[in-house]
Amino acid sequence: MDDDRIEKIRQRAYEIFQREGGMLGNHERHWHQAEMEIDREAALPLTADDALPETREVDSSDVLTVEALAMRTGISGEEAQELLDRLGNDRAAIEQAARSLKARKGL
Repeated sequence: MDDDRIEKIRQRAYEIFQREGGMLGNHERHWHQAEMEIDREAALPLTADDALPETREVDSSDVLTVEALAMRTGISGEEAQELLDRLGNDRAAIEQAARSLKARKGL
């Protein structure tokens, strides 16, 4: 199990490295960021409804963000809003959580 976690962290760190333009010299920061993201994802509930309080009303300025996330990942607008409420501005965590949610719904 620990080997699986380390492999996921390694892959995520490489994705972060690539996303940031492939500049060398930040490997420790990439690893640490990947480690935090993977651990956060592992702690996510099975579905958004398992851990989230009632969804607050959508701010008009957030509507486009919610709709874009829902369309891009194939989840409902309500699920997208719940993820944004819970995960804030961490785009990588939001995208991964949305894709995981969609994958679980497909099973």
